[in-house]
Amino acid sequence: MELSSGRFTDRCALVTGAARGIGEAVVRRLIGEGAFVFGVDRNGDRLESLSAELNATRRTMQAVTVDIADAAAVEGAIERIEAERPIDLLVNAAGVLQAAAFEATTPELWLATFAVNAHGTFFVSRAVTRRMAARRVGSVVTVASNAGSTPRVGMSAYCASKAAAAMLTRCMGLELARSGVRCNVVSPGSTDTPMLRAIAEGPEERARLLIEGDLGRHRLGIPLGRIASPDDIAAGVAFLLSEEAKHVTMHELLIDGGATLG
Repeated sequence: MELSSGRFTDRCALVTGAARGIGEAVVRRLIGEGAFVFGVDRNGDRLESLSAELNATRRTMQAVTVDIADAAAVEGAIERIEAERPIDLLVNAAGVLQAAAFEATTPELWLATFAVNAHGTFFVSRAVTRRMAARRVGSVVTVASNAGSTPRVGMSAYCASKAAAAMLTRCMGLELARSGVRCNVVSPGSTDTPMLRAIAEGPEERARLLIEGDLGRHRLGIPLGRIASPDDIAAGVAFLLSEEAKHVTMHELLIDGGATLG
């Protein structure tokens, strides 16, 4: 994405979940506005492919393959990154979703969901913001979900984990405000990513279930009549990271086309 504002010129960002979906869109957006990005993901092959593409003309991204559910691995990766460049901006975009009815949700599924969506967000945020606070500057955005505040059928682990990530980020914002670190949340609704396609296969099913709604599953439709693109979400993330939002912290921005009437 070629943008001209240069809001992030000479800034260094770290983006988790960078290999695809919303995370990839955020990487492209930040680079388009002048940032250098450390892209973090456990999908090393896809991450390296993205890095090669983005670095074809100039070095704008460095791939960092790490599982954010591993606290020790996260701390080691952040230490190595900070030895190269201090991190100014953090985007927690990594997330997993495995749909299952509550009674079919196994302990393994529950723990695996929280390991990435909640624990991983905590591990990365703690390692990065500790260093931001020492420098008394920094901006954090966590990509949560409108499902963190609206119950969904077949998504109890996902909803609970995203609610945890959102509240964690707002608590961080409260405690870190006096250190000059802002922490905000972007909560997307249905967004055209591989994660969404895995639970709603085909455009007809996505239109019926998500855009039109399904009262049998207690799901309203999307008033704006479209599923978001990853770029829609990346735009909101970039705004909250930027100096245009310098007096905004602990805020949760819903980007869901009105699906939760928020």
